[in-house]
Amino acid sequence: MAIAVFAGSALVMVARQTWSTSQGAHGPIVLLSGLWLLWREWLRAPAGRGDMRFAVGALLPLLAVYVLAMTVGAVWPLWISMALSLMSVLYAIAGMAAMRALWFPLLYLLWAVPPPSWVTAPLTDFLTDWLSTVSVDLLWMTGFDVARSGVDLYIDQYELRMADACAGLNSLFSLFAIGMFYIYLRHRADWRYAAILALVVPPVAVLANLARVLILMLMTHAMGDAVAQGFLHGTTGMLMFIVALIALMGIDAALSPLRRRLARA
Repeated sequence: MAIAVFAGSALVMVARQTWSTSQGAHGPIVLLSGLWLLWREWLRAPAGRGDMRFAVGALLPLLAVYVLAMTVGAVWPLWISMALSLMSVLYAIAGMAAMRALWFPLLYLLWAVPPPSWVTAPLTDFLTDWLSTVSVDLLWMTGFDVARSGVDLYIDQYELRMADACAGLNSLFSLFAIGMFYIYLRHRADWRYAAILALVVPPVAVLANLARVLILMLMTHAMGDAVAQGFLHGTTGMLMFIVALIALMGIDAALSPLRRRLARA
Protein backbone atom coordinates (compact mmCIF):
# COMPACT_ATOMS: atom_id res chain seq x y z
CA MET A 1 0.00 0.00 0.00
CA ALA A 2 2.85 2.37 0.81
CA ILE A 3 4.50 1.73 -2.55
CA ALA A 4 1.16 2.25 -4.34
CA VAL A 5 0.65 5.63 -2.65
CA PHE A 6 4.29 6.60 -3.19
CA ALA A 7 4.37 5.66 -6.86
CA GLY A 8 0.77 6.62 -7.66
CA SER A 9 1.28 10.35 -7.08
CA ALA A 10 4.38 10.34 -9.28
CA LEU A 11 2.62 8.40 -12.05
CA VAL A 12 -0.23 10.91 -12.14
CA MET A 13 2.19 13.80 -12.59
CA VAL A 14 4.24 11.93 -15.19
CA ALA A 15 1.13 10.97 -17.17
CA ARG A 16 -0.09 14.56 -17.26
CA GLN A 17 3.19 16.30 -18.05
CA THR A 18 5.27 13.80 -20.05
CA TRP A 19 3.33 10.83 -21.38
CA SER A 20 0.79 13.12 -23.04
CA THR A 21 3.54 14.60 -25.25
CA SER A 22 5.20 13.13 -28.34
CA GLN A 23 8.56 12.94 -26.55
CA GLY A 24 7.21 10.73 -23.76
CA ALA A 25 4.50 8.82 -25.60
CA HIS A 26 6.51 5.59 -25.30
CA GLY A 27 6.43 5.82 -21.49
CA PRO A 28 3.34 3.66 -20.79
CA ILE A 29 4.68 0.91 -23.06
CA VAL A 30 8.03 0.93 -21.27
CA LEU A 31 6.33 0.97 -17.86
CA LEU A 32 4.01 -1.97 -18.56
CA SER A 33 6.65 -4.09 -20.30
CA GLY A 34 9.21 -3.21 -17.60
CA LEU A 35 6.87 -4.18 -14.76
CA TRP A 36 6.08 -7.46 -16.51
CA LEU A 37 9.79 -8.19 -16.97
CA LEU A 38 10.53 -7.18 -13.36
CA TRP A 39 7.89 -9.59 -12.06
CA ARG A 40 9.18 -12.34 -14.39
CA GLU A 41 12.76 -11.96 -13.24
CA TRP A 42 11.71 -11.53 -9.59
CA LEU A 43 10.18 -15.02 -9.59
CA ARG A 44 13.53 -16.41 -10.80
CA ALA A 45 15.78 -14.29 -8.61
CA PRO A 46 17.68 -15.98 -5.75
CA ALA A 47 16.31 -15.32 -2.28
CA GLY A 48 18.45 -13.32 0.11
CA ARG A 49 18.49 -10.51 2.62
CA GLY A 50 19.76 -7.00 2.20
CA ASP A 51 21.19 -4.43 4.59
CA MET A 52 18.33 -2.38 6.02
CA ARG A 53 20.70 0.29 7.32
CA PHE A 54 22.07 0.92 3.83
CA ALA A 55 18.57 1.02 2.38
CA VAL A 56 17.36 3.54 4.94
CA GLY A 57 20.47 5.67 4.45
CA ALA A 58 19.85 5.74 0.70
CA LEU A 59 16.14 6.44 1.10
CA LEU A 60 16.50 9.61 3.16
CA PRO A 61 18.17 11.80 0.48
CA LEU A 62 16.08 10.18 -2.27
CA LEU A 63 12.87 11.02 -0.46
CA ALA A 64 14.06 14.60 -0.06
CA VAL A 65 14.62 14.83 -3.84
CA TYR A 66 11.22 13.17 -4.41
CA VAL A 67 9.38 15.73 -2.25
CA LEU A 68 11.24 18.67 -3.81
CA ALA A 69 10.59 17.42 -7.35
CA MET A 70 6.93 16.84 -6.56
CA THR A 71 6.65 20.35 -5.15
CA VAL A 72 8.21 22.14 -8.14
CA GLY A 73 6.84 19.75 -10.79
CA ALA A 74 10.21 18.47 -12.02
CA VAL A 75 9.17 15.20 -13.66
CA TRP A 76 12.52 13.64 -14.52
CA PRO A 77 14.13 14.04 -11.03
CA LEU A 78 10.83 12.84 -9.58
CA TRP A 79 10.91 9.66 -11.67
CA ILE A 80 14.58 8.95 -11.01
CA SER A 81 14.26 9.46 -7.26
CA MET A 82 11.15 7.28 -7.14
CA ALA A 83 12.81 4.48 -9.12
CA LEU A 84 15.98 4.58 -6.99
CA SER A 85 13.86 4.56 -3.83
CA LEU A 86 12.04 1.44 -4.97
CA MET A 87 15.40 -0.15 -5.82
CA SER A 88 16.55 0.54 -2.24
CA VAL A 89 13.43 -1.15 -0.90
CA LEU A 90 13.96 -4.16 -3.15
CA TYR A 91 17.56 -4.40 -1.99
CA ALA A 92 16.46 -4.35 1.66
CA ILE A 93 13.98 -7.17 0.96
CA ALA A 94 15.92 -9.43 -1.36
CA GLY A 95 19.64 -8.56 -1.13
CA MET A 96 22.37 -8.01 -3.69
CA ALA A 97 22.04 -11.38 -5.44
CA ALA A 98 18.46 -10.58 -6.41
CA MET A 99 19.41 -7.06 -7.49
CA ARG A 100 22.02 -8.47 -9.87
CA ALA A 101 19.31 -10.65 -11.39
CA LEU A 102 16.98 -7.66 -11.74
CA TRP A 103 19.49 -5.16 -13.11
CA PHE A 104 18.02 -4.88 -16.61
CA PRO A 105 14.32 -4.44 -15.68
CA LEU A 106 15.26 -1.81 -13.10
CA LEU A 107 17.41 0.18 -15.55
CA TYR A 108 14.88 -0.32 -18.33
CA LEU A 109 12.13 1.29 -16.24
CA LEU A 110 14.20 4.49 -16.00
CA TRP A 111 13.56 5.01 -19.74
CA ALA A 112 9.83 5.43 -19.13
CA VAL A 113 10.51 9.16 -18.67
CA PRO A 114 12.90 10.83 -21.13
CA PRO A 115 15.48 13.32 -19.88
CA PRO A 116 14.48 17.01 -19.91
CA SER A 117 15.29 19.25 -22.85
CA TRP A 118 18.22 20.96 -21.09
CA VAL A 119 19.97 17.58 -20.97
CA THR A 120 19.23 16.56 -24.55
CA ALA A 121 19.56 20.02 -26.18
CA PRO A 122 23.08 19.50 -27.67
CA LEU A 123 22.09 16.19 -29.27
CA THR A 124 18.79 17.66 -30.48
CA ASP A 125 20.57 20.58 -32.14
CA PHE A 126 23.05 18.27 -33.83
CA LEU A 127 20.35 15.92 -35.14
CA THR A 128 18.20 18.81 -36.35
CA ASP A 129 21.08 20.33 -38.31
CA TRP A 130 22.23 16.98 -39.71
CA LEU A 131 18.77 15.83 -40.79
CA SER A 132 17.92 19.13 -42.47
CA THR A 133 21.26 19.23 -44.31
CA VAL A 134 21.22 15.63 -45.52
CA SER A 135 17.55 15.63 -46.56
CA VAL A 136 17.97 18.81 -48.64
CA ASP A 137 21.20 17.54 -50.21
CA LEU A 138 19.64 14.20 -51.18
CA LEU A 139 16.59 15.80 -52.78
CA TRP A 140 18.74 18.40 -54.55
CA MET A 141 20.88 15.68 -56.11
CA THR A 142 17.75 13.96 -57.41
CA GLY A 143 16.49 17.10 -59.14
CA PHE A 144 14.02 18.65 -56.70
CA ASP A 145 13.84 22.39 -56.14
CA VAL A 146 14.87 22.47 -52.49
CA ALA A 147 16.87 24.70 -50.16
CA ARG A 148 17.31 25.35 -46.48
CA SER A 149 18.08 28.20 -44.11
CA GLY A 150 18.96 26.90 -40.67
CA VAL A 151 16.08 24.63 -39.67
CA ASP A 152 13.73 26.06 -42.32
CA LEU A 153 13.35 23.73 -45.31
CA TYR A 154 12.00 24.87 -48.68
CA ILE A 155 10.59 22.69 -51.44
CA ASP A 156 8.90 24.37 -54.39
CA GLN A 157 6.88 27.25 -52.91
CA TYR A 158 6.44 25.59 -49.53
CA GLU A 159 8.32 26.23 -46.29
CA LEU A 160 8.71 23.58 -43.58
CA ARG A 161 10.19 24.07 -40.12
CA MET A 162 12.41 21.32 -38.67
CA ALA A 163 11.10 21.44 -35.10
CA ASP A 164 12.88 19.80 -32.17
CA ALA A 165 10.18 17.10 -32.10
CA CYS A 166 11.17 16.16 -35.67
CA ALA A 167 14.87 15.82 -34.86
CA GLY A 168 14.53 12.11 -34.24
CA LEU A 169 15.31 12.18 -30.53
CA ASN A 170 11.82 10.97 -29.66
CA SER A 171 12.12 7.94 -31.91
CA LEU A 172 15.69 7.44 -30.73
CA PHE A 173 14.62 7.14 -27.09
CA SER A 174 11.59 5.03 -27.95
CA LEU A 175 13.41 2.64 -30.27
CA PHE A 176 16.40 2.34 -27.95
CA ALA A 177 14.14 1.36 -25.03
CA ILE A 178 12.06 -1.13 -27.02
CA GLY A 179 15.13 -2.36 -28.89
CA MET A 180 17.01 -3.08 -25.67
CA PHE A 181 13.93 -4.90 -24.37
CA TYR A 182 13.95 -7.08 -27.51
CA ILE A 183 17.71 -7.69 -27.30
CA TYR A 184 17.51 -8.65 -23.62
CA LEU A 185 14.74 -11.18 -24.20
CA ARG A 186 16.36 -12.68 -27.28
CA HIS A 187 20.09 -12.57 -26.53
CA ARG A 188 20.65 -12.01 -22.84
CA ALA A 189 22.75 -15.18 -22.64
CA ASP A 190 25.28 -13.84 -25.19
CA TRP A 191 26.32 -10.44 -23.89
CA ARG A 192 28.93 -9.84 -26.62
CA TYR A 193 26.42 -10.22 -29.44
CA ALA A 194 23.83 -8.25 -27.47
CA ALA A 195 26.32 -5.37 -27.14
CA ILE A 196 26.99 -5.40 -30.88
CA LEU A 197 23.28 -5.36 -31.70
CA ALA A 198 22.69 -2.55 -29.20
CA LEU A 199 25.15 -0.38 -31.15
CA VAL A 200 22.92 -0.77 -34.22
CA VAL A 201 19.85 0.74 -32.55
CA PRO A 202 20.78 4.48 -32.62
CA PRO A 203 21.78 4.54 -36.34
CA VAL A 204 18.59 2.68 -37.28
CA ALA A 205 16.48 5.23 -35.38
CA VAL A 206 18.25 8.21 -36.96
CA LEU A 207 18.04 6.79 -40.50
CA ALA A 208 14.35 5.99 -40.00
CA ASN A 209 13.73 9.60 -39.04
CA LEU A 210 15.70 10.79 -42.07
CA ALA A 211 13.36 8.68 -44.19
CA ARG A 212 10.42 10.34 -42.45
CA VAL A 213 11.69 13.85 -43.24
CA LEU A 214 12.25 12.89 -46.89
CA ILE A 215 8.76 11.38 -47.14
CA LEU A 216 7.16 14.49 -45.66
CA MET A 217 9.04 16.74 -48.09
CA LEU A 218 8.04 14.57 -51.05
CA MET A 219 4.42 14.53 -49.85
CA THR A 220 4.54 18.32 -49.61
CA HIS A 221 5.87 18.46 -53.17
CA ALA A 222 3.17 16.13 -54.48
CA MET A 223 0.08 17.04 -52.40
CA GLY A 224 0.76 20.39 -50.78
CA ASP A 225 1.58 21.62 -47.33
CA ALA A 226 -1.89 21.10 -45.82
CA VAL A 227 -1.88 17.37 -46.57
CA ALA A 228 1.67 16.69 -45.44
CA GLN A 229 1.30 18.62 -42.16
CA GLY A 230 -2.10 17.18 -41.31
CA PHE A 231 -3.04 13.64 -40.38
CA LEU A 232 -0.21 12.14 -42.43
CA HIS A 233 2.42 13.95 -40.34
CA GLY A 234 1.72 11.83 -37.25
CA THR A 235 1.06 8.73 -39.33
CA THR A 236 4.52 8.79 -40.88
CA GLY A 237 6.08 9.06 -37.42
CA MET A 238 4.37 5.88 -36.24
CA LEU A 239 5.08 4.14 -39.54
CA MET A 240 8.79 4.93 -39.37
CA PHE A 241 8.98 3.65 -35.79
CA ILE A 242 7.45 0.34 -36.89
CA VAL A 243 9.76 0.16 -39.90
CA ALA A 244 12.79 0.85 -37.69
CA LEU A 245 11.78 -1.91 -35.28
CA ILE A 246 11.30 -4.36 -38.15
CA ALA A 247 14.68 -3.29 -39.55
CA LEU A 248 16.31 -4.05 -36.19
CA MET A 249 14.81 -7.54 -36.25
CA GLY A 250 15.98 -7.96 -39.84
CA ILE A 251 19.54 -6.94 -38.90
CA ASP A 252 19.39 -9.41 -36.02
CA ALA A 253 18.44 -12.18 -38.44
CA ALA A 254 21.17 -11.15 -40.90
CA LEU A 255 23.79 -11.21 -38.12
CA SER A 256 22.86 -14.72 -37.00
CA PRO A 257 26.12 -16.19 -38.44
CA LEU A 258 28.07 -13.74 -36.28
CA ARG A 259 26.00 -14.72 -33.25
CA ARG A 260 26.73 -18.42 -33.81
CA ARG A 261 30.43 -17.68 -34.30
CA LEU A 262 30.57 -15.74 -31.02
CA ALA A 263 28.69 -18.50 -29.24
CA ARG A 264 31.32 -21.06 -30.32
CA ALA A 265 34.23 -18.80 -29.34
